[in-house]
Amino acid sequence: WDETHFGKMGSWYINRTFFFDVHPPLGKMLIGLSGYLTGYDGTFPFEKPGDKYENAKYEGMRIFCTFLGATIVPLAYLIVWDLTKSTRASLLSAIFILCDVGLLTLNRYILLDPILLCFMMCATWGMARVGALRDEAFSRSWWGWLIFTGFFLACTMSVKFVGLFVVLLVGFFTVYELWRELGDLSKPVINVGKHLLARAICLIVLPIVLYMIFFYIHLSVLNKSGGGDGFFSSEFQSLLQGNSLHNATMPRQLAYGATITLKNHRTGGGYLHSHWHLYPEGVGARQQQITTYSHKDDNNLWLVKKYDTDEIPDKPELVKHGDLVRFEHMITQRNLHSHKEIAPISKKHYQVTGYGENGVGDANDVWKVLIENGKDGDIVETVTSKLKLVHYLHHCVLTCSGKTLPKWGFSQQEVSCNPNMRDKNAFWNIEDNRYAKLPNVSFQVYAPGFLARFFEAHAVMLQGNSDLKIKEGEVTSRPWQWPINYRGQYFSGNDQRIYLLGNPIIWWGNLVFLFLYICIHVYTSVKEQRGSEEDPKFIEETEKLKNAGCWLFIGWLLHYLPFWAMGRVLYYHHYFPALLYNSMLTAITLDFIIDSLYFVLPRRIADTLYHFILGTVISLTVY
Repeated sequence: WDETHFGKMGSWYINRTFFFDVHPPLGKMLIGLSGYLTGYDGTFPFEKPGDKYENAKYEGMRIFCTFLGATIVPLAYLIVWDLTKSTRASLLSAIFILCDVGLLTLNRYILLDPILLCFMMCATWGMARVGALRDEAFSRSWWGWLIFTGFFLACTMSVKFVGLFVVLLVGFFTVYELWRELGDLSKPVINVGKHLLARAICLIVLPIVLYMIFFYIHLSVLNKSGGGDGFFSSEFQSLLQGNSLHNATMPRQLAYGATITLKNHRTGGGYLHSHWHLYPEGVGARQQQITTYSHKDDNNLWLVKKYDTDEIPDKPELVKHGDLVRFEHMITQRNLHSHKEIAPISKKHYQVTGYGENGVGDANDVWKVLIENGKDGDIVETVTSKLKLVHYLHHCVLTCSGKTLPKWGFSQQEVSCNPNMRDKNAFWNIEDNRYAKLPNVSFQVYAPGFLARFFEAHAVMLQGNSDLKIKEGEVTSRPWQWPINYRGQYFSGNDQRIYLLGNPIIWWGNLVFLFLYICIHVYTSVKEQRGSEEDPKFIEETEKLKNAGCWLFIGWLLHYLPFWAMGRVLYYHHYFPALLYNSMLTAITLDFIIDSLYFVLPRRIADTLYHFILGTVISLTVY
């Protein structure tokens, strides 16, 4: 399963081969580094789950992920200790996390999740330590923990974008701490300004700088052309060794008779593509499919011809803004064509097909070339010209909707003709331009700098995340299923199956204690508001539960509720960050309930119930 995915990416880092992934790079870089340092040479293909590793030294990558996953247990203990100063609550939280078989399974393999969970827990621990040291503000220890928190915020965000949720948690905690400082009349107001500046430097500036450094390393290491090139702009690709655009020389201008590739200008846009396969029955005219495809191959090549003749001029004639042209697919010799049939997915668009034989078609093959902000006489240029291709008869514009075609379209993206001429996805640029009769020029001058590549990489990742769809036969899940442990997730489909499933006692117990925490919080808050008299020690325990539990409850909410609004495909393992906060909340709620026995029952009975409850919970959890 995902081990083949991220193990392969570790290999690509070792080989310095560029690839595309929807996650930030730090976790994959660390996997590659751990493999490199332990003797793995990056040659194992990681093709499918269950492949035998033979002599590949993969163990170092697994041990690295497992080690980081193992740190979650002591980190849970330390977080709860700093929030409550209760040894019992701290031990319970560590036991709940240690005994969850889902976490044990997740932490055994080459995955991003153990890395993410470790860094997330480190950031949370740093937050708790800063809170515990509020009376020692600006001491060396306080500064150290503030920097520690900022460092691991950057690390968490650099593994997966869901790291943003722990950033929000620390942000809310910081606002709370600053509000407390503002209300402390024993300190001057200027003190709040000092705190604000310190936290801005350590929790905003430092994480941003580190995050950008990680991306700089990522882009510097992956400098060789690979399978992910096509997701990025032509300018971006020009910096990748082995890419057709790297140190490329080709004609600057487009002439009739040139063989070209057309790349859609939307973020993550693919190449205009065709192949011998036809649209199926019931999907418009049964003619040749036209799609966009994110990988480079010869099916992306098109011949540029005049609209009224198949003759290629002996002398170069340049294509200009407003010219009428035809595009002939080089492999199949069918023309780019549109007609008033409904597009496969975008029902308000017209279908685009490959039509004709040996380059001979009909009037529906004619397209008008328009340069963005161009005027009559402007010449179409390679890479730099943003083009619209307008159908001459139907006055629609060639576009890529970004929608993925079904299995019959090989999961490539739909190309259609949109009557809305303002379609923002209707821009194209020429990437390859092969024409021997014009002088070649170098395109190195168009290579982007780091910041341009940094922002483009993020745009492509976010686009890729939103485009993640369910694959045929794939088992996915919805957020309502996760807390109740409704269904797990297969990590392997071989005879010896690996099934990711949480400990039901822990998961269902977490739900019960989540509900109990809310009830206790509301009940004690109402009593406090009405001025009811209580034992001072009980009030102290109640405040400890409410203050510590509040942040763990918010952590659970932040790592769970956003998934309800996500349109992308979701999996069972997405719940594990929220599970950690819920397990720690369960521990401190159970600790409070045990302590409360001594306020309402005789000591002897309370002692008996204490040992019975604790023994039962631990026995059920461990068993």
